[in-house]
Amino acid sequence: QVQLVESGGGLVQPGGSLRLSCVATTSGYIFRINDMAWYRQAPGKQRELVARITGAGNTNYAGSYGDSVKGRFTISRDNAKNTVYLQMNSLKPEDTAVYYCNADIATTPDLYALAYWGTGTLVTVSS
Repeated sequence: QVQLVESGGGLVQPGGSLRLSCVATTSGYIFRINDMAWYRQAPGKQRELVARITGAGNTNYAGSYGDSVKGRFTISRDNAKNTVYLQMNSLKPEDTAVYYCNADIATTPDLYALAYWGTGTLVTVSS
């Protein structure tokens, strides 16, 4: 069974920065990780895409970043570590949410990639 484990959330003042990490782990084998992404869900709101990155590390396409985070957040990945990162700068109170990691993972060459989700990490932006 594959698990996505997020870390790096916490309390930060407006204008501050945080870096989230998400590592894909398994007791078995990970053959391939395709797209990885970060979503967030604020209280009373629907879950929304924050940023997405392809298996090759490409973010230069329409829709790779949510409009509200463009220019402030950067997604990156380390394929050798099965890890995706989210660097968040110039944080605003409206960025307060639970941030979820998402990844499309194939555990063998014969299987389609399945979507996995982490359990979330809370980011609170407040003075």
